[in-house]
Amino acid sequence: MMGKPTGFLETDRQDRAYAPVKERVAHYGEFYVPLKDEELSRQGGRCMDCGVPYCHQGCPVMNIIPDWNDLVYRDDWRAAIEVLHSTNNFPEFTGRICPAPCEAACTLNFTAEAVTIKTIECAIVDKAWAKGWIKPQVPLKHTGKRVAVVGSGPSGLACAQQLARAGHSVVVFEKNPRIGGLLRYGIPDFKMSKKLIDRRMSQMQTEGVEFRPNMHIGYHIPASRLLEDFDAIALTGGSEAPRDLSVTGRDLGGVHFAMDFLTQQNYRIAGEPIDVPKILATGKNVLVIGGGDTGADCVGTSIRQGAAGVTQIEIMPKPPENEDKMTTWPDWPNKMRTSTSHEEGCTREWAVTTKAFSGVDGKLTEAQCVRVSWAMDENGQWKMNEVPGSEFAVKCDLVLLAMGFVHPTHDGMIAQLGVAKDARGNVAGNTDDYKTSVDKVFAAGDMRRGQSLVVWAIREGRQCARSIDEYLMGASDLPR
Repeated sequence: MMGKPTGFLETDRQDRAYAPVKERVAHYGEFYVPLKDEELSRQGGRCMDCGVPYCHQGCPVMNIIPDWNDLVYRDDWRAAIEVLHSTNNFPEFTGRICPAPCEAACTLNFTAEAVTIKTIECAIVDKAWAKGWIKPQVPLKHTGKRVAVVGSGPSGLACAQQLARAGHSVVVFEKNPRIGGLLRYGIPDFKMSKKLIDRRMSQMQTEGVEFRPNMHIGYHIPASRLLEDFDAIALTGGSEAPRDLSVTGRDLGGVHFAMDFLTQQNYRIAGEPIDVPKILATGKNVLVIGGGDTGADCVGTSIRQGAAGVTQIEIMPKPPENEDKMTTWPDWPNKMRTSTSHEEGCTREWAVTTKAFSGVDGKLTEAQCVRVSWAMDENGQWKMNEVPGSEFAVKCDLVLLAMGFVHPTHDGMIAQLGVAKDARGNVAGNTDDYKTSVDKVFAAGDMRRGQSLVVWAIREGRQCARSIDEYLMGASDLPR
């Protein structure tokens, strides 16, 4: 029985707040305003003790959400972090950048008043760090087995930490100057401070993980070397090949991939040198093509850089303000989502596609766009059609292509290892054992499943670690 059976009837949903727009756009730091402990306790008390807790179904890492909600309600924060860590290595990451499918699945979301699961999760781990409750878990014995983890994003970090705690010697290889993968170089600092990564790195190093940045496997080190030097290899890199836009004018100066723009800003904040042409939104009219999280990150970053104006276009129709609960709950709903970056000042357009870019003297000046409609054909497939006479132009000096990613890059490591790929170009491997077509080589996270969420990456990293442990030792006590 939950501690407050009538809590959801007595307490309204309350989430953490954010610093005012004018204040937060003046810097690149986090701007969350956390709830006080007593309010978090009341929010935890709203959890309903559901007969079937659908939040479990919504959470890829299978967080034991009702239990730690109840513990926060009872003011037992130390027990709460133990329960939270039992399924999630890095709740400070997910508590900031996960879109919270658990809340979409929450029974209370049937009335649009889900428990503030993400906020409570973040508060638990932040308090645990502040109180000094999170300690390295150094293994009592070592197996003598060596594992290479290639890629230091959330999947690689989770995999490495689990394997180190099982007693294996783990080396994490990262091609970039610092550890963290997309967490470090793709997520803006205002959404997640990089100090959180550094803190976990320190913990993991004490647990025995060795980090080797500036090591691009397939280039600095041939992939065959890993096969010779390690007992198992986990491929946990990202889905880094961006979806391009093949239209006239794509080669004009001022048209860039979103991740190149975001990565440069993170380099800038970290004080790292940028040895490629600089991409800045300062004083420019920015057009962001793509309506997802990456596009929103481009909006917030452009505003902080001092863009003259920002427009974001999305090819899909404008979502409804509220989802159809009868057809989507408890699954991920199609509904209008406005991020903190959008609130900072952005013109948004839906059902728009880009036909061409034009410019003067090789430099971008505008994008030619057209509105589209969507209709289902006789085979039940949605088809896009241009709306006659709806052409229009968008004045822009900078275009950021944020249309998603298609698969991992194949040059270098993947080609050298010769691992099989699936129909989408990802490294082939199932979720039973995460094995690839090459002996002792495993794959997890975006490299295996394609572009996805941080919470899926952590889940796959943990499960891949268990499979590697079983492969090396014949059995494993690691959780899946």
